[in-house]
Amino acid sequence: MKKFILLISIFFFIFPVKVEGKRLHKEIEYQKYWCNKHNGILEYELDDKTRVDCLTKELAVEVDFANKWAECVGQSLYYGIKTNKQPACLLIMENGDKDLKYLKRLKYTADQKKIKTFTIKPEQI
Repeated sequence: MKKFILLISIFFFIFPVKVEGKRLHKEIEYQKYWCNKHNGILEYELDDKTRVDCLTKELAVEVDFANKWAECVGQSLYYGIKTNKQPACLLIMENGDKDLKYLKRLKYTADQKKIKTFTIKPEQI
């Protein structure tokens, strides 16, 4: 049994398995780029220790990858309420046309709830 565990350990050391999905850039890279461009405060901490990805003069912006569009909606609404700013979602579009279905869902929901929407692509940063 010990030999088996040792062999498995060596296998995963030699051939590491990537746990998270392949992303071209980390979320924070998109956050930093967009927030700096819009003169916002990166990772603005609220009284309950949650963090707004980017707080501008008018917006409370949540940044998420396209497939997490629904999380973006919920968090931006919460941050908008807590900061008395307009909620906004910045959707990261790394997969071209494959991400359009998520963008359509976001826009449909955002229009109903008065959430501003923005997109960003890897080539922009």
